[in-house]
Amino acid sequence: MASRKHRTKGPLSQLVSFLPGSYLDRTSRPIYALMYLLGFLLFYEVGTFYINPDVLSQSLSRTQLRVVAFIWFQNLLEYIGLSEKMTWIATPFAVIVILLGLQIASRTKWHVRIGDFVLMTIECILLALPLLVLSLAMNRPPVSPATPAASFVVGAVAPSAGHGLWGNIVTGIGAGIYEELVFRLILIILLMMLFQDVLRMEKDVAAVFAVLISAVLFSVHHHFFYVNGHFGRGEQFVWMTFFFRMLAGIYFAAIYILRGFGIVAGTHAFYDILAAVLNAFWFAPEN
Repeated sequence: MASRKHRTKGPLSQLVSFLPGSYLDRTSRPIYALMYLLGFLLFYEVGTFYINPDVLSQSLSRTQLRVVAFIWFQNLLEYIGLSEKMTWIATPFAVIVILLGLQIASRTKWHVRIGDFVLMTIECILLALPLLVLSLAMNRPPVSPATPAASFVVGAVAPSAGHGLWGNIVTGIGAGIYEELVFRLILIILLMMLFQDVLRMEKDVAAVFAVLISAVLFSVHHHFFYVNGHFGRGEQFVWMTFFFRMLAGIYFAAIYILRGFGIVAGTHAFYDILAAVLNAFWFAPEN
């Protein structure tokens, strides 16, 4: 039987504790993630509708600028009983509900300092830079950890050329939220529960296994996926790209474990934005 000490350190707790009330402590809380990411959620939805105004009248298999993790949530909500159109609204609300639930479970303070969002943005950009350098070293041009749903879903139409950079930015922001929600927050919590509560591993060992497994699956899903009830293939498999995304998954997982969901989702989003800008202005193919 697990000791009381072992039981109190469940999958929701972080490996590193910060000085109570400090910036690092405050911004690791789920309520900060929720409040900080509300603007990202809104930008992603508005950006998608701006580029594709008919998105509500289209089938999920023909929609644009939707990351696969977003469509997974839509599929789940449809399975529960919501209509296809309702899932467009319900999916971002699901993120809000999950973060609210985590905030309640964490039993931490609900107070938020809006001024901290400026420092969080700076922190996210700074954390994105090492990954950008790694991408430039391993891949030219930079490879985004996110892939638009249009690249995955059979029969989907890619965003129009006139919205190329804008579309990549919108998609990157969506990936920052939904891929981190699936592969870091949800998957790592489930793996930690499996390794700690079922297999009785020590927390540090369980964290290592959870991070590695989540990183590998994060990379795999860009090449092989299941969405809208069908198996398919995404990008052409290239070992260097696969290895980069696996390293990116490990990096994001480390940020999530140390700094929480808000910072890792912001870091992922800002990395994708920076990569999109570099690809558009420095590495765009010459006509």
